[in-house]
Amino acid sequence: MNYRLHIQLLVSLCLVLVLTLTGCAQSSSSLARESTGSDKLQVVATTTIVADIVQQVGGQAVEVSSLIPAGADPHAFEPSPRDIAIVADAQAVFMSGGGLEAFMESTLRSAGGSARVIVLSEDLIAAENQTSEDHDLEGEADHLHAGDPHVWMDPNNVMDWVAAIETSLQELDPANAELYEANAAAYSQKLQELDAWIRQQVEQIPAENRKLVTDHQIFGAFASRYGFEQVGAVIPSISSSAEPTAQELAALEDAIRAQGVHAIFISSTVNQNLAQQVAHDTGIQLVTLYTDSLTGPEGPASSYLEFIRYNVSEIVNALK
Repeated sequence: MNYRLHIQLLVSLCLVLVLTLTGCAQSSSSLARESTGSDKLQVVATTTIVADIVQQVGGQAVEVSSLIPAGADPHAFEPSPRDIAIVADAQAVFMSGGGLEAFMESTLRSAGGSARVIVLSEDLIAAENQTSEDHDLEGEADHLHAGDPHVWMDPNNVMDWVAAIETSLQELDPANAELYEANAAAYSQKLQELDAWIRQQVEQIPAENRKLVTDHQIFGAFASRYGFEQVGAVIPSISSSAEPTAQELAALEDAIRAQGVHAIFISSTVNQNLAQQVAHDTGIQLVTLYTDSLTGPEGPASSYLEFIRYNVSEIVNALK
């Protein structure tokens, strides 16, 4: 009897020990998840620009990964198997849209998964295209605007992004809804201040000098908002991967000379050879901007706000 009682007590003690150790292991696991941020909402953004803005709204409640690295051209980007795995594990995928990220259709198909996909610029581009049709726009400058997916060049459009990001994050993570609302409001205020700053800077440029030539079609939204004329683009396409004909380049050079254009603005992510040739032929300066990507943390455009300030300062200095 005593022997049997002894065995029962021993078994009971073992069970208590096992449960205690299991509890400690679970607590350690929870601490590990918190230290790595794995308890946060897992979000993927296509570009560094989208990633930065999602992070501004999501704050400490989200962990954002950018598929396209800083300094890369989204028009030419090809995802790796690791990129596809990141998309497969995400709870949400934010993309700009409008044909900018041509690789995403096949990437999402390959990734499978249950991530919610939010296309930020779809309504903005559709509205712009409708406006163009309603006004029966004609001419090269108008073609440069219609269908241009680079809507983030206008901070007012990014305010629409912020609202869409806020709503999406609140639906995915209701527990942090108030945080997302507060972050969105604070960042929208910064965007309003940025818009006012741009208008002040542009006033330094004589009206007759507010003419833009770019490497590809990237400044439709910016030009429309802040009163610039788009004379043309070295590559008359929304994609930097397209190729102009000799006739198109000759026509652009003629337009530059005829209209007294002061500079060609080119993206840091594209091949600059053609733009350099046009600048050489016409005797005007070549100015590099950041258009499709932020820089790394140490660069001059490591956030969206810095990105816009850098570009506007360069444009103003070249044209005033």
